[in-house]
Amino acid sequence: MAIAQRIARAAVEQPKLVAPQAVALTQDDLKKIAAYKAVEHVKSGMVVGLGTGSTAKHAVDRIAQLLRQGKLKNIVGVPTSTQTHEQAVSLGIPLSDLGSHPVVDLAIDGADEVDPSLNLVKGRGGSLLREKMVESVAKKFIVIVDESKLVKHIGGSRLAMPVEVVQFCWSHSLKRLESLFAHTGCVAQLRKAAAEGGGKKPYVTDNNNYIIDLYFEKEIGDLNRASDAVLRLPGIVDHGMFIGLATSVIIAGVDGVTIKTKKGNEIERDYFCYSDLRKGL
Repeated sequence: MAIAQRIARAAVEQPKLVAPQAVALTQDDLKKIAAYKAVEHVKSGMVVGLGTGSTAKHAVDRIAQLLRQGKLKNIVGVPTSTQTHEQAVSLGIPLSDLGSHPVVDLAIDGADEVDPSLNLVKGRGGSLLREKMVESVAKKFIVIVDESKLVKHIGGSRLAMPVEVVQFCWSHSLKRLESLFAHTGCVAQLRKAAAEGGGKKPYVTDNNNYIIDLYFEKEIGDLNRASDAVLRLPGIVDHGMFIGLATSVIIAGVDGVTIKTKKGNEIERDYFCYSDLRKGL
């Protein structure tokens, strides 16, 4: 894929995160910067998909702040998890669902991995199914990440690529998934959560399903082919590969914000410098 580069320098509205004498931004600072930049695309009257996770939480907070200030009006949020629903309700954001709003104007969410073609891994927070349902019907889907989430290929972080499965015979599904990706050195594990009184129990999603996490040693290969193969397995609900859904990715780094946007068959790259906090390091 060809990459068109257009470098622009402009002031980015940066939350007051770090004292002027500080020389480094934390990962959470970077998440907040990316989230605030994404919310600049939210306009009054929009139906907005509200993502889930530590980065998306900042975007939801920011939308609520702008509503309270009167800078945004008539926003309708479509949350992608119970967690985000509760956050939005607590902040006074009006909410709806895909039944009433089958088309979303703009969705904002984080990602666990972003490859050079803007394909994603999502779902390490457990909300991949509802996220994909909302973000697949968005006219524009803006992904917000810090620079640690960039990978050369999907699975490149060697961290979990989640697959949501029905509880029935989940161990059978695990073995089939592991076999399907045997060529990658895949190891599959049932996700666990803390149990009352200590110990572990299977993690259960908002949809009452389990999650099997896949860990790859080698590149998966053709993502669309891999996606089709996973979804053909009985008992599989969905997977955490978000292929071709992102329209823009906002990447916050220590020296500035990079925005990658799909323009036909190309990806346009913008860069906004907000400060040089690491000068001399």
